[in-house]
Amino acid sequence: MTKGFKHRLSYRLTRDTVLIAMVLGFILNVAQITLDYFAAQRSMDEDIQALMEVSHNPASQIAYNIDVRLAEELLDGLLRHPATIDARIVDSENSTMAAASTSSPVSPYRWISDELFGSSRVFSRELRVSQLNNLPLGQLVVTIDTYHYGLQFLERASYTLISGLLKSLILSASLLGIFYLILTRPMLSVINALGQVKASSPEKIRLPVPPGHQQDEIGTMVEIVNQHLTRIDSTLAQLRKAENALKNYSTELEQEVESRTREISDKNHALQRGNRALVKAKEDAMRRAKARANFLASMSHEIRTPLNGVLGMLGLALESEQDSTKQHRLQIALSAGESLLGILNDILDISKVEAGKLNLENIPFDISSLIEECATLHTQQARNKGVELIAETDPSFPSQFLGDPTRIRQILNNLLSNAIKFTNSGNVRISAHYSEGTLTIEVVDTGIGMSKEGLRRIFSPFSQADTQTTRLYGGTGLGLTLCRQLIERMQGEIKVNSKEQVGTRFTVTLPLPVYSSLATDNTGKLAETTELPKTVIKPQRPLRILLVEDNEVNQMVASMLLKKMGHQSDTAENGLLAIEALKQQHYDLVLMDCQMPVMDGYETTRKIRENPEWHDLPVIAVTANVMQGDRDDCFACGMNDYITKPYNRDQLSAAITRWTAYSEPQ
Repeated sequence: MTKGFKHRLSYRLTRDTVLIAMVLGFILNVAQITLDYFAAQRSMDEDIQALMEVSHNPASQIAYNIDVRLAEELLDGLLRHPATIDARIVDSENSTMAAASTSSPVSPYRWISDELFGSSRVFSRELRVSQLNNLPLGQLVVTIDTYHYGLQFLERASYTLISGLLKSLILSASLLGIFYLILTRPMLSVINALGQVKASSPEKIRLPVPPGHQQDEIGTMVEIVNQHLTRIDSTLAQLRKAENALKNYSTELEQEVESRTREISDKNHALQRGNRALVKAKEDAMRRAKARANFLASMSHEIRTPLNGVLGMLGLALESEQDSTKQHRLQIALSAGESLLGILNDILDISKVEAGKLNLENIPFDISSLIEECATLHTQQARNKGVELIAETDPSFPSQFLGDPTRIRQILNNLLSNAIKFTNSGNVRISAHYSEGTLTIEVVDTGIGMSKEGLRRIFSPFSQADTQTTRLYGGTGLGLTLCRQLIERMQGEIKVNSKEQVGTRFTVTLPLPVYSSLATDNTGKLAETTELPKTVIKPQRPLRILLVEDNEVNQMVASMLLKKMGHQSDTAENGLLAIEALKQQHYDLVLMDCQMPVMDGYETTRKIRENPEWHDLPVIAVTANVMQGDRDDCFACGMNDYITKPYNRDQLSAAITRWTAYSEPQ
């Protein structure tokens, strides 16, 4: 017997939950739109004031020199701002020296914008030159149409309301499905099973416990019913046992033998089916693991692209902001974004390891310097907590090893960061020694330690020692998982010993060969290897740079960085437009995004190299991927260099300088 749809618990729970969520969501959306309205007002004022500030000096010089032609050019330039409808320079006698104007746009939504922001606003700025600061030269007067800003506000408000409605609808459908799966369907299955119980043979029925409900009220109810059925079964069994005692013993023996034989046969068949199921389950698990790794790698990359833009814009805003309070807020936002980017990078690295796409370098590096560098990086973190950070290396250490310093640095940084985070007093010690082809690194702390159960869980993804640790210290539980995978990828091993409230010791062993600067030639003699020449910083000249980037936020970040470096840049949204731009204009250098629609960066670079005129044009790849295979793809298609997102001023400047700087005259 089933109830109507509207009488089901899943429907009633969903209805009540969604009604509350929609009311709260509407209130929050209205609050967000209200805040956005005031932010739009401020943004409009700041935008026009910035425009007036940029135009003040040239307008002052024009008024001082009474240059009407340059005044008209300046005013025409001001009209290019989408909100400007009138711009004029008025002399000290209030006479118009030059003016330019355009009509306001017509739109059926304009009346809403006019009600909120007014139809237009007038901004003026006194004109003075620094040489004659007390001499009034007139005013720069700009009239703006507020509809440009009002339309943006209306679009955001509409998006907020529509997205809120869509979220509520999605929440309704999701909750209805969830409540049906975890409540209604299990109850229906129990009800159907109860309906099959017959008074004549109750022992033949046992109610199944719905999956996932073994410990809750549904499982308890099923268990109690099954107990009653078991008691009935026991009573009937006793009656039948007394009845069976009267049967012939020979018949009983034959039945027993036949029953045992059939049972053994059934168990053999069941065992074979189980083995086949295990093999299939293993294959399915491997396929799912690979699919999950590929999915995580793809999603991490897709999420990181807009996040790089956010970090770039925050960096630019922080660099130009003078107000200390706003600087603090921007710094907090930037730090949070960088933390999120670090988490995404860990996810990407883990997924690449699981998908078998992580390539390791095999280059010479100094492990002592690497340990000192990592310890220096975490000194401030330790000092802030009052924890002493100690770095020790064996004095007899080989000078250099062959391996992947980037990944070893990643392992050490994770271990040191964890040790300091979970240590509230005492010290954290990192030490290393080398013996018989094996490098051993130990990180020991006097922190909170871990239980035996915690030790079994810490290397699992998204896991920490216990829930209390997560609440107190935060974190994703990815760092140690990535460490273990990287160490195993290097054919090494990581071990951990810990005791609660005493401390923890991580021991990493890596089979790394010693690198010698002397090589043996084919005669058996030792010959000194040749080192690559080092690159003398050269002075940088202003350049004209083509920025090939499809993401609008990244375009803004890169353009602002290049402008602050003194360079002039043009933007192309894909490779096809970049080829056309190169045909129309000479450029000193190309910054090439790798992943773009229409024509990606690799294909575009190959097209560039096919033209003899562009054979020596420097092309620098800009990519979110930093794996060995990705670098090889960049160089294989003809790119000269690469930098990684997010756009970083120092990194960008260094790459440009490497390929375009000129030496000072002798």
